[in-house]
Amino acid sequence: MTVLQAVVLGIVQGLTEFLPVSSSGHLIVVPWLFGWRDLLDDPAFNKTFDVALHFGTFLSLLAYFWHDIGRLLAAWARSLASRRVATPEARLAWLVLLSTVPAGVLGLALEDFIVTALGQPWMVALLLVAFALVLLAADRLARHVRDLDALGWRGALGIGLAQALALAPGVSRSGVTMVAGLLLGLRREAAARFSFLMSIPVVGGAAAWKGLEVAREGLPAGTAVPFVIGVVSAALSGLLAIWSLLAYLRRHDFTPFVVYRLA
Repeated sequence: MTVLQAVVLGIVQGLTEFLPVSSSGHLIVVPWLFGWRDLLDDPAFNKTFDVALHFGTFLSLLAYFWHDIGRLLAAWARSLASRRVATPEARLAWLVLLSTVPAGVLGLALEDFIVTALGQPWMVALLLVAFALVLLAADRLARHVRDLDALGWRGALGIGLAQALALAPGVSRSGVTMVAGLLLGLRREAAARFSFLMSIPVVGGAAAWKGLEVAREGLPAGTAVPFVIGVVSAALSGLLAIWSLLAYLRRHDFTPFVVYRLA
């Protein structure tokens, strides 16, 4: 892998992990479009670089939400000690944890099937279009009136079940969870914020799980520099994507992302 390839794929991962356009789909389609067959045909390196990209986007989440993370963790710990969910922060922390369970369980069970059966470029393109229409319908039909304090455990579990659909490349984890939030009546910014908060344990867990595999096997020769470049470029572009999307959704809808997915 060249430095340019590492930078491009890091930026692609950072932006598309948080925008509702599918990061996994782009990481399949972009090398295919640029003719980077060597990347597509090297599963050992792909596994290593995937860890770098997930770790980079995890760092961007920590950087943007560090204050929220501190408040939620403290409230969650107090609720464990007291055996009471007495504050909005504790309640939100438990909802975030609940929402991560379905994708975690199904991801471990279906990882091999997803990679082999759903990772083909034509399937990615089909899912990009299909879920563009789902996003458009949800954005136009939903009420957009509720804040996160109105979200209950059934809603959080529903968003978590929706997140499991994003195991298929082309669906978009952020996109499908935002769609679920919109259908529950959440405001666009609130749906995006909950999507990002629930991605913290998901992305962090994926990076840790795959990182353990890489640690056991060791980094392939010559991959240290691309690994570091992938982490940095994914982290910086991810931070930009989070900030930009939350600011954008305060006043605008999802139409540009629907158009992009259909283009």
